[in-house]
Amino acid sequence: MNDLTEINSSNPVIKTENKNICYLDINRPDKLNALSEEVLTLLISNLNVIAESAELKVIILRSQGNAFCAGHDLRQMMENHNQDYFDRLFSLCSEFMVKLTQMPQVVIARVHGLATAAGCQLVAQSDIAVCSDNAMFATSGVNLGLFCSTPSVAVSRNVPRKIAAEMLFTGDFIDANYAKEIGLINHIVSKENLDDKINEIAEKITAKPFKTISLGKEVFYKQYLDNLQSAYNIAAKKMACNMMYQETIDKINDFLNKKNS
Repeated sequence: MNDLTEINSSNPVIKTENKNICYLDINRPDKLNALSEEVLTLLISNLNVIAESAELKVIILRSQGNAFCAGHDLRQMMENHNQDYFDRLFSLCSEFMVKLTQMPQVVIARVHGLATAAGCQLVAQSDIAVCSDNAMFATSGVNLGLFCSTPSVAVSRNVPRKIAAEMLFTGDFIDANYAKEIGLINHIVSKENLDDKINEIAEKITAKPFKTISLGKEVFYKQYLDNLQSAYNIAAKKMACNMMYQETIDKINDFLNKKNS
């Protein structure tokens, strides 16, 4: 029922359920599952519905195609290039990321292929992350003149400060082994065993009393991320301002033109 190969839909976000588990799939494989404004809106809308469920105990975030998530949709951003749009977009993304921590269900990221910029942020913001051995991670916005301000909030809360700084200031890619070493992900398995490992973890969680799990998650984030909302508010505003820099505009346009050539 929930095998990725069985999903065939034009919807950019697909929600399916199996017993106590909800699967949320980003379904934009031709765009490397970039987080467009529509995708973020749909993800938040689905989370609002899931949060009200008394049956669902685990959410598994997945993606179609060969990449987990390549971050924001740069082409859409350049087509709507104005300060108000960027303020709205990055606030929407921050709302989604904060919502993941507020869900009563445990959120597990199923990561394969690329997880860059806001995609890396999504990995970091999930409660648990399991990746295939071909996964690659980066906060690579700086390479296009756009500092990964909002991703920095989640990444810096998952990995040691100096490692987070190096990732953010260099934009370099790291592989699955290093991602596990620094604490960005929990487990690495082969691509063939990815679902088995995630289901193993999900089954352990669903076997526990849901009230205990949801209360525990609330307490965990309340004490650990007390100023998360404030951090995202600051980062979203800075990122929106960064998108107005001429050098950033030029670098992103060069990047998009290279993709089309």
